[in-house]
Amino acid sequence: MGAQTTNSEKLVSEALAGVRYWISYKPVSDLFMKHAHSDPPILHHGPSASLNALAFSATTHCLTGCAIGEVMGMVAGAALNWNNTVTIAVSTVLAFVFGYAFTLGPLLNSGVAFTTAVGLALASDTLSIAVMEIVDNAVVLLIPGAMNAGLSDVLFWGSLALSLLLAFVAAFPVNRWLIRIGRGHALVHAHHQKVVH
Repeated sequence: MGAQTTNSEKLVSEALAGVRYWISYKPVSDLFMKHAHSDPPILHHGPSASLNALAFSATTHCLTGCAIGEVMGMVAGAALNWNNTVTIAVSTVLAFVFGYAFTLGPLLNSGVAFTTAVGLALASDTLSIAVMEIVDNAVVLLIPGAMNAGLSDVLFWGSLALSLLLAFVAAFPVNRWLIRIGRGHALVHAHHQKVVH
């Protein structure tokens, strides 16, 4: 049992180191964090195709942060034999942390004050992340055996992939609606435009 715990702890430690490197690696972080911040605010976009494209970009952006946190939490829970409640709680907290971080990063890099950036991140991402987390966690909990599957089980990774895909599908209309009414990522884009121009 001791060797297994050591191997599990090593796996979690390596996963965390990999995520830290991936997030700090500038070309990769720029790819995800800048997504469409150079686009003009939604009010200047024409037909709904532009709205759909911006909503798709916002949902992908949100899913990237959420997926990193969710996967880290689920891997840690499986590797360290946490119970379902702790695993879901840690996964959810990490999903919010990384989801917000992916919005804060480009805002802070463009010179937005920290308190303003935090307010924009909370206003633009909270509903989208919440919808993703509700769907994601519900799917994993509803698939028989998914929460008890080990890291080497196809069921573990398959249920996690399915839950993230369905979370994206659920959050897309939410992000589209928020952008259409001038909320969500529309706030971030509008503010980013003020800083750039």
